Amino acid sequence: MKKWYRWQDYAAAAAGLFTAVAVLFTRQQNMSTTLMLVFGGLLVVSGIVNLAMPGTPVMEYAQAVVAAVLILSPWLGSYTGATGAAWTSWIAGAVALVVTAVAIKPSTDAHHNLRISH
Repeated sequence: MKKWYRWQDYAAAAAGLFTAVAVLFTRQQNMSTTLMLVFGGLLVVSGIVNLAMPGTPVMEYAQAVVAAVLILSPWLGSYTGATGAAWTSWIAGAVALVVTAVAIKPSTDAHHNLRISH
């Protein structure tokens, strides 16, 4: 699997970047700023790591967990009332979760093929 190639990882990183930047233009409430910055930043980092080191299934699963927690964060951080922040978290988290789910099988296959060739 080629480095810096998979669109899924670019999409997950872009969703994270959008989430982190959205704190500048959405109304924030309670823990929304912190959670959106943390989970958005983690999606950016995990997307970059997955782009740089393809065939690392553990990072794909970690990225899926971060995306799922981003989806849950409006309830966890009590900011469902801040509709812009909440919808940003739900949509960006869902996008990241879906593209990560699409990327898990190819990543697992690449990891398995790499182990066999060594």
